[in-house]
Amino acid sequence: MSKKAPTEDEKFLFVDKDFLNSPMAQADWSAKKLVWIPSEKHGFEAASIKEEHGDEVLVELADNAKKVTVNKDDIQKMNPPKFSKVEDMAELTCLNEASVLHNIRERYFSGLIYTYSGLFCVVVNPYKMLPIYSEKIIDMYKGKKRHEVPPHIYSIADNAYRNMMQDREDQSILCTGESGAGKTENTKKVIQYLAVVASSHKGKKDSSAQQSGTQFAYGELEKQLLQANPILEAFGNAKTIKNDNSSRFGKFIRINFDVTGYIVGANIETYLLEKSRCIRQAKTERAFHIFYYMIAGAKDKLREELLLEPFSNYRFLSAGHVQIPGQQDDEMYEETMEAMNIMGLTEEERTDILKVCSTVMQLGNIEFKKERNQEQATMPDNTAAQKVCHLQGINVTDFTRAILTPRIKVGREVVQKAQTKEQADFAIEALAKAVFERLFRWILAKVNKALDKTKRQGASFLGILDIAGFEIFEDNSFEQLCINYTNEKLQQLFNHTMFILEQEEYQREGIEWNFIDFGLDLQPCIELIERPNNPPGILALLDEECWFPKATDVSFVEKLMNTQGNHVKFAKPKQLKDKTEFSILHYAGRVDYNATAWLTKNMDPLNDNVTALLSNSSSQFVQDLWKDTDRVVGLDTLAKMTDSSMPSASKTKKGMFRTVGQLYKESLAKLMTTLHNTQPNFVRCIIPNHEKRAGKLDAHLVLEQLRCNGVLEGIRICRQGFPNRIVFQEFRQRYEILAANAIPKGFMDGKQACCLMIKHLDLDPNLYRIGQSKIFFRTGVLAQLEEERDLKITVVIIAFQAQARGFLARKAFAKRQQQLTAMKVIQRNCAAYLKLRNWQWWRLFTKVKPLLQVTRQEEEMGLKEEELQRAKEVAIKFESELKEVTLKHTTILEERNALQEQLQAETELYAEAEEMRVRLAAKKQELEEILHEMEARLDDEEERAQALLVDKKKMQQQMQELEEHLEEEEDARQKLQLEKVTCEGKIKKLEDDVLVMEDQNNKLLKERKLMEERIADFSTNLAEEEEKSKNLTKLKNKHESMISELEVRLKKEEKGRQELDKAKRKLEAESNDMQEQIADLQAQIADLKAQLAKKEEELQNALARLEDETAQKNNALKKIRELEGHISDLQEDLDSERAARNKAEKIKRDLGEELEALKSELEDTLDTTATQQELRAKREQEVTLLKRAIEDENRTHESQIQEMRQKHTQAVEELTEQLEQSKRVKSNLEKAKQALEKETSELTMEVRSLSQAKQDGEHKRKKLEGQVADLQSRFTDSEKQKAELGERCSKITVELESVTNLLNEAESKNIKLSKDVSSLTSQLQDSQELLAEETRQKLQFSTKLRQAEDDKNSLQEQLEEEVEAKRNVERHVSSLNIQLSDSKKKLEELMGNVELLEEGKKRLQRDLEAANTQFEEKASAYDKLEKTKNRLQQELEDTLMDLDSQRQIVSNLEKKQKKFDQMLAEEKSISSKYADERDRAEAEAREKETKALSLARALDEAQESREELERANKALRLEMEDLISSKDDVGKNVHELEKSKRGLEAQVEEMKTQLEELEDELQAAEDAKLRLEVNMQALKAQFERDLQGRDEMGEEKKRQLIKQVRELETELEDERKQKAVATAAKKKLETDMKDLEGQIETASKGRDEAIKQLRKLQAQMKDYQRELEDARAAREEVLTTAKESEKKAKTLEAELMQLQEDLAAAERARKQAEAERDELSDELASNSSGKSALADEKRRLEAKISQLEEELEEEQSNMEIINDRLRKSTQQVDQLTTELQAERTTSQKNESARQQMERQNKELKAKLQEMENQVKSKFKSSISALEAKVAQLEEQLEQESRDKQASAKSLRQKDKKLKDLIMQVEDERKQGEQYKDQAEKANTRMKQLKRQLEESEEESQRATAARRKLQRELDEATESNDALSREVNSLKSKLRRGNEPSFGSTPRRMGGGRRVVEDASEEEADSQGDFNGTKSTE
Repeated sequence: MSKKAPTEDEKFLFVDKDFLNSPMAQADWSAKKLVWIPSEKHGFEAASIKEEHGDEVLVELADNAKKVTVNKDDIQKMNPPKFSKVEDMAELTCLNEASVLHNIRERYFSGLIYTYSGLFCVVVNPYKMLPIYSEKIIDMYKGKKRHEVPPHIYSIADNAYRNMMQDREDQSILCTGESGAGKTENTKKVIQYLAVVASSHKGKKDSSAQQSGTQFAYGELEKQLLQANPILEAFGNAKTIKNDNSSRFGKFIRINFDVTGYIVGANIETYLLEKSRCIRQAKTERAFHIFYYMIAGAKDKLREELLLEPFSNYRFLSAGHVQIPGQQDDEMYEETMEAMNIMGLTEEERTDILKVCSTVMQLGNIEFKKERNQEQATMPDNTAAQKVCHLQGINVTDFTRAILTPRIKVGREVVQKAQTKEQADFAIEALAKAVFERLFRWILAKVNKALDKTKRQGASFLGILDIAGFEIFEDNSFEQLCINYTNEKLQQLFNHTMFILEQEEYQREGIEWNFIDFGLDLQPCIELIERPNNPPGILALLDEECWFPKATDVSFVEKLMNTQGNHVKFAKPKQLKDKTEFSILHYAGRVDYNATAWLTKNMDPLNDNVTALLSNSSSQFVQDLWKDTDRVVGLDTLAKMTDSSMPSASKTKKGMFRTVGQLYKESLAKLMTTLHNTQPNFVRCIIPNHEKRAGKLDAHLVLEQLRCNGVLEGIRICRQGFPNRIVFQEFRQRYEILAANAIPKGFMDGKQACCLMIKHLDLDPNLYRIGQSKIFFRTGVLAQLEEERDLKITVVIIAFQAQARGFLARKAFAKRQQQLTAMKVIQRNCAAYLKLRNWQWWRLFTKVKPLLQVTRQEEEMGLKEEELQRAKEVAIKFESELKEVTLKHTTILEERNALQEQLQAETELYAEAEEMRVRLAAKKQELEEILHEMEARLDDEEERAQALLVDKKKMQQQMQELEEHLEEEEDARQKLQLEKVTCEGKIKKLEDDVLVMEDQNNKLLKERKLMEERIADFSTNLAEEEEKSKNLTKLKNKHESMISELEVRLKKEEKGRQELDKAKRKLEAESNDMQEQIADLQAQIADLKAQLAKKEEELQNALARLEDETAQKNNALKKIRELEGHISDLQEDLDSERAARNKAEKIKRDLGEELEALKSELEDTLDTTATQQELRAKREQEVTLLKRAIEDENRTHESQIQEMRQKHTQAVEELTEQLEQSKRVKSNLEKAKQALEKETSELTMEVRSLSQAKQDGEHKRKKLEGQVADLQSRFTDSEKQKAELGERCSKITVELESVTNLLNEAESKNIKLSKDVSSLTSQLQDSQELLAEETRQKLQFSTKLRQAEDDKNSLQEQLEEEVEAKRNVERHVSSLNIQLSDSKKKLEELMGNVELLEEGKKRLQRDLEAANTQFEEKASAYDKLEKTKNRLQQELEDTLMDLDSQRQIVSNLEKKQKKFDQMLAEEKSISSKYADERDRAEAEAREKETKALSLARALDEAQESREELERANKALRLEMEDLISSKDDVGKNVHELEKSKRGLEAQVEEMKTQLEELEDELQAAEDAKLRLEVNMQALKAQFERDLQGRDEMGEEKKRQLIKQVRELETELEDERKQKAVATAAKKKLETDMKDLEGQIETASKGRDEAIKQLRKLQAQMKDYQRELEDARAAREEVLTTAKESEKKAKTLEAELMQLQEDLAAAERARKQAEAERDELSDELASNSSGKSALADEKRRLEAKISQLEEELEEEQSNMEIINDRLRKSTQQVDQLTTELQAERTTSQKNESARQQMERQNKELKAKLQEMENQVKSKFKSSISALEAKVAQLEEQLEQESRDKQASAKSLRQKDKKLKDLIMQVEDERKQGEQYKDQAEKANTRMKQLKRQLEESEEESQRATAARRKLQRELDEATESNDALSREVNSLKSKLRRGNEPSFGSTPRRMGGGRRVVEDASEEEADSQGDFNGTKSTE
């Protein structure tokens, strides 16, 4: 089938499948081992690994074949070609930067600009129009799921829309990226798609579409939504270097949809408009488009109205008219105006907007100059100002005055301040920016109003965020901080959503995974920027600094350094160019910020005089723009920034407006809340190059953007989990080849099949997870599987090819063999035919043969065979029928049996049913009986129920009575409340009386003032005289003050010295501690060195063992060489013997030649003498002797060969023994490996048990947490109740105190009030000052407390107690302030007590100082401990990671070992097969040799028989001669002689036939021998090839095995070392942990001691209070009743305090429980043996929980009791008020005394605090400096320790590398030696085989020579026989001639007859000879 060609638009969406499935790429990848290496030009380049040398790797570049050495860590894995141009990069098996960049690059060059990366859709700007946004494409993406269609922005939009419709969940699409990356274009495409899909005018769409053709058809709302973009682009976009239409603001477009999915309305929010672009731009850049559109497109009338000028006249358009390619400004102006028209803007509004734009440009033309002698600015030419004022509808003079000499409020006065030229320029620029920003906001509001005017209800919305991506420039300012802060929040949102989706996926698939919320990774950086306090973040500090007088950018940065200097994400720049620089470590990298002009940017100040003018403009439009002028930062605040005249004035303005940072933070918070409430979809836009060229991609630029956009961050998150997911079926289909035998045949569930496959693959369980429908893999696993799959496929294909080639070669060889044999047969037959064709007998035979019946026998046989076949067929048919009948018979029998069985079963079932029926009947009877019983019981129960109903009615009556009783009690309570109300009324009356008294007091004060004025008039006369005395007193006072100041200074210096001495001692102690620590560290280093020395000794021992082993190996190799030398000597002997044999053969040949010569001479001479015959016999005897000698020599040779073979077999046996020894060594190694495997398995089992224990502990922890949460909830409830009770108590006490105070004040006289007013005011001021100081101290203390809480939560109890004490003190202070008036009287009496109190306070102060110092020491120690703990935790994590990696390595090595064992087994099986084949071939050869020997023997026998025949012939000749000699008996015996001759001839013929048969057999044997030799040669050649191949393979495998064994040995040694190191580190950690625990215990002891000291101090305070109470003994006697009530209240308070203490104890117990829980979890993680301890701990905790629950219940009961008591106390209070009125007079005196005491106490406290403040202020700097020094020393120490560790690590690494290199060198040397030995062996083998070949060839040659000789001898024999017969004939003729004449006739006749007969016999003999000859040739 022909593939369908892709269309134009599909080319830019779909990947070419041929490219993906190309086998060339797959083969290239698998063959070359391709990886990525870093490149300066291309980012990363493809290269293939050639060699590995430790940490460095030699690679060959794929492009130019250049070889480069690269560090191993710089190499990144390459994905298989299957993953090329993948649509979702999360599917890549190797998730790294290089793979991501390569995938994006490949897709981009193929025109595919959209790519998914997990949740992201990555878009690369193509810089050209692509045909992928048509209506056809929109239809293609409608309603499709994400995986069904290729990546596209339409897919994102459609999925968001469908999710919104289905889930009714709001959606958001977040587009981020650099300027020019295509954010705005993609947002436009989203809006366009939604306008088509969700248009409310669907019915009208078709008709409008028909009219408009290809254009889209929209409704009015959709049009407005699309037209909002051109307006915002005109006012918010500009041309930049990177982008011709760059959005200079961020926007969030919110499109609302109704329930049916139609667009209802929209809303647009903007962020961070770049206002500064109005006033200045770069050379090739433009300001906002609207300025250019307006100047180019406005018509003449409008130009006059707007006062427009050419481009070059405007200063703010710095580059003049910069044209955008492919865009006309006048056309764009028309489009913008049309869009405004569609949005519903009127003509007036449009002109007003353009007027404002013209105003912004005219403001730039206002020029200021400096006056000659002054700094003041002037405006020489005010034409531009006139134009501005005309356009804005304001007065010119007011405007110029406001600019040049604005009115500024300084304190309460308003002053005109002259502005400098710089200030005036700044004011104008600020005004231009503000005007444009307000205009932009107004347009946005109008657009939103137009888009949201429909009355349909919006059910859900879809938001599109188009905002700038992460920015890292050379100079980063406030705007970049805001953008990067936004991107941090957005990245956190992405991480959080990704975490949630991953969690859902894993939960859905039922996979165990430790969930990590990656959103928390970004929290520190976000907190650094946005945190409001404790400590404040960057924005909060910036806001704070904006309100400080004389604050600068430098002071802001210094403050930032001080507060956030230690923050994880904060850093100081490496090269400080400026004091205003600092750095933040964002997720995308480190960014250096420059804080110049940040304060002004944050405040965004304006000239408030000008803003006031604009708000009162004659133009309504301008007035609307400047509505909120009260929120503007004016010039007075700027003045205060420079001059610190009135700090209070700045405080008054503080609440007036908010800064830019605050506003942005709030808007961002709103945006983030809306985004958090939506389901987000992420689009990341990328700019490929800065040249705006299509088809070019700058790798480094793209990588930087991927990092900034968070794509690589997302990939990092992916790598933590299991990013590669494959459906079971797909996994099975692709990778079943790797586990072919694992899955049984037949159907099997996909999950089970995958489980079996993974078991067979031996994958590490950490690398995969099996879900419900998918299998999950970690990164890189699929690439490994792909490699294994490729290897398997290559092996299979190679085997297939080998089989195919072998089959073809064998076929060809067999064909050639058949051709050879056929040729030989044809040749033989042709030769026979040529010999026979002229022979008459043959002709006769050919003619007679057809007539014979023998020829017909074949036909008859054929007929018989046909009949036989027919008979057979009939028999077969009968047999088949018989079989069928028998089968039927058997089936019928089986059916009968089955029916019988069924019958039996039915009968049994029937019997069982009968039994069941009987049982059921019995059961029925039983149940009926039970029913009767139950009915009886029911009756009884009904009776009982009736009785219970009666009881219930009684109970209800009782309840009613109780309710009535309750109602009575409630009435009583209401009466009490009424009484309370009456009491409150009385209190109000008293308050009114107090007010009246205050009025009287005020009148008296006025009178007093009048009197004072009169006194002042009288005292003017006295003033002059008093001035002199005053001057003198002033001088005196000055001197006295000087003396007092000097004395104070002296005291302060003495105190400073003392404190310095203390600090010095502290530092000395700390330095001693540090020296001790250093000594400990040195000791540890010494221990480590000792351990290192031990390890080195062990290494040396191991090396010595290795050397011994190598020496043994060398000895064995020497022995082998000696044996080989011996074998070579023997072979030389063999060669010499062969040479001798050849010589003997040559001699034999010479003799044979001589023999032949002699025979020829004999034939020539034809002498018939007996001497010649004797000579012939002698020669024949000599020949036989020579033959015997040759045979003897052959036997000796064979014996020698056998000896050689025996020696060879001995050598082979020795070699096999050595092999067995090596195998034993290998088995030992395998045993060691198995032991190691057992150890690893035990370790894994331990780890699993630990993990299980950890999981159990976690479950228990969760349960405990749940219980703790329940307890906390109960605790919170009790706290609420407690708080309510406390509030009630406090209200009652306040009421009591107010009542008493009011009574006192009412009864005190007006005279006392008038006298004491002045004293009271002064004292009040003092008390206020004291209060302020106390509040400051309180604030300071609270900040310290917060810091302490952050550092150490364990000190919360102390802080709470102090806070409670402070509250009590504050209450006391509030009560004391009122009673200050009467406290002066008893000052003199209590002075002695005051001195005692002062001494006590001094003690307290000392104790407090000591406690503070101890606390600081403990805090520092705790910090150190925490640091060490963190470091140890990090080390632990590193070691655990190393352990995991080592386990993975071990598992991989095990797999390799298994594969290697399999390979060995296969090789062994193959070698055994070849050995068997060789043995068979040798056996066949031996059989053939034996056959040849037997044939040779048969030949010898034939020759002997021939010799015997010749002898018989001779005997016959002799007899003939005798017959001839005996003439008398001739006639008689002729007939007998003829008979005997015939008999002899018959015998001769028989012998000839036997000879012929023997010759035929010999020929066949020779042919077979020839075939065997050919086969043998072919087999030998093949065997040699196979042997060579196998040898090579074996050598390669041997090398690999040796390498692997060595690697395994090295890895084992490394593992052992690492294990030892890990155990040492573990021990070290355990010791460190113990030390830490000891330190923590000491710290806790110190804390307990501090708490004890605090409690002692509190006890002392209580003692002092008791003394005070003793002083008030008289008062207590009088106020017994009041005291009783107070006691009751105190008891309540004490009970409350007890409750609080109990609660605190409960909290402590809870904290202890949590601590114990943490310890338990740690113990669980470290020890598997702690399960029993855990169980005990669990029981203990459960017991504690039960105790806590009991305590809670007790507390609740106590609370109820307290409530009851409170009710009683309220009743008692009412009684006590009456008693208090009677006894108030006596209480006044006592209270005044108490007030005096308390006032003194307060004064002493104030003094104390002053002293403390002075001391603190003095020594803070010194302490901070010393602390800084200590911190520096600690840092140096830590740095040194790190350096030491690093150096030690590097030393270890180098040692490892050295050892590895030494091992490699030795391995290579050994391999070289092995290779040499193997080469020598191979050479010797080759030589042996060659020699054997030569021997076999020689033997074959000898056999052929012998055969030829035999033929020659046969020919000679036949010839001699012929000669003899001729001689006999001649003799006969002679005899006949010499007969008597009497007998002449008859003999003649007889002779003739004889001659005829003899001639006939001769002819027959000749013919037979010929025939024999032919046969022999055959």
